[in-house]
Amino acid sequence: MPRVLIADNDESLFEPLRQLLLKEGYEVEWVKDGLAALRAVKRGDLDLVLSEVDLSGVSGLELLKQAQELSPRTLGLLIAARGSLETAIEAIRHGAHDYLLKPISANEVVNRVIQLVERRHQAEEVQFLRRRVNRDYDFGEIIGKSKALRDVLEMVKKVAPTQTTVLISGGSGTGKELIARAIHAHSDRKDKLFLPVNCGALPETLLESLLFGHVKGSFTGAFANQEGLFERARGGTIFLDEIGEIPQHLQVKLLRALEAKEILPIGSTNPRRIDVRVLAATNRNLKKEVEDGRFRDDLYFRLNVMEIHIPPLRERPEDIPLLVDHLVQKHNPELKKNFKGAEGAVIHLLMSLPWKGNVRELDNVIEHTMILADGEWITLKNLPPSIMGGKEVLPLYTDNLKEALRQFEKQHIIRVLGQVDQDRREAARLLDISLSSLYRKIEEFGIS
Repeated sequence: MPRVLIADNDESLFEPLRQLLLKEGYEVEWVKDGLAALRAVKRGDLDLVLSEVDLSGVSGLELLKQAQELSPRTLGLLIAARGSLETAIEAIRHGAHDYLLKPISANEVVNRVIQLVERRHQAEEVQFLRRRVNRDYDFGEIIGKSKALRDVLEMVKKVAPTQTTVLISGGSGTGKELIARAIHAHSDRKDKLFLPVNCGALPETLLESLLFGHVKGSFTGAFANQEGLFERARGGTIFLDEIGEIPQHLQVKLLRALEAKEILPIGSTNPRRIDVRVLAATNRNLKKEVEDGRFRDDLYFRLNVMEIHIPPLRERPEDIPLLVDHLVQKHNPELKKNFKGAEGAVIHLLMSLPWKGNVRELDNVIEHTMILADGEWITLKNLPPSIMGGKEVLPLYTDNLKEALRQFEKQHIIRVLGQVDQDRREAARLLDISLSSLYRKIEEFGIS
């Protein structure tokens, strides 16, 4: 129940006003002078203070000022005579929420009170929802509802506030950089730089210079001193993508940076202190790389204090409907299209595909489809043949539910068999049926 304080000695206005507010469900306290009003304000828990400007004892302006200091969410509404209009306007400049000019009826005052309280309620609700959205969905473009993805995001929330080095593993296109950015965004380094580096995309000398810097004349083309990213980060985060591609001698320098918190630029003999958090990512099996002698075991253990593994898209097909909707809305403006989404048959088909390129491959398929298609909904005939390995997609155009289910089941078995290179035992495992049941269905559907 909203609580309102009325401060004025004009009984002809404020007694009818009090009665109207009570009928509207407000709790009303009425005082006749500024000192009594100030005592009521100090008791707190007021939604709105309604006061005459020229209040005896303590002015209406001082009353509202005190109310704001004690409770910033308390609204202030002034009633002014014509002679004190300038004072009321000045009060607005100093934080009063509104003013009314006498003569005025009790009904007008009640309407203004209701508007102010309702407006504040809506503003607080928006703030609450915004905080809730920011809390629950503040991972940028990490879209999905699967348990596997929720587990990943829960790990992100736990490790982000620490200074721990994190190794992010997963196939190409699973979104490893998005996870790294989420870790940075939820850390106490979020206001500093996030510097991503693809270790597999740069020549060895250039990568070393980029990471650790160089001094003038240290190699051909080094015409000036160059600060490396480890220095430039200055309290931020470096994301080393494809860390498994880094050459052996740079692995030694990286290990020193992680252990001693210092680097040695190319051509320099003076180590430099650094303050940076390192996140790394790989689509390789680094443990096997260590066993095969291609990656230092001490660096591996230093990087792998905490590993976050992003499961492939084929293991979380329940995320595909949300991803498709997100990708359609993302591409609509840039492609000047107005798609609402994809038909149910399309979603079912996409959920059954292996997606070796993960989310990146799905994104390419959706963008390709939207470029060539028209209308409001993506249909089966719009999809590129390439996602079926060049095979034509069998449309599910029958109205009969049993026949539609038979067609879908047949297509799904064919796709799974193709995914495992016709290994029927593995296909049965993925389909979660017995091998004998799979053979019966192959014979029933005439699958060659």
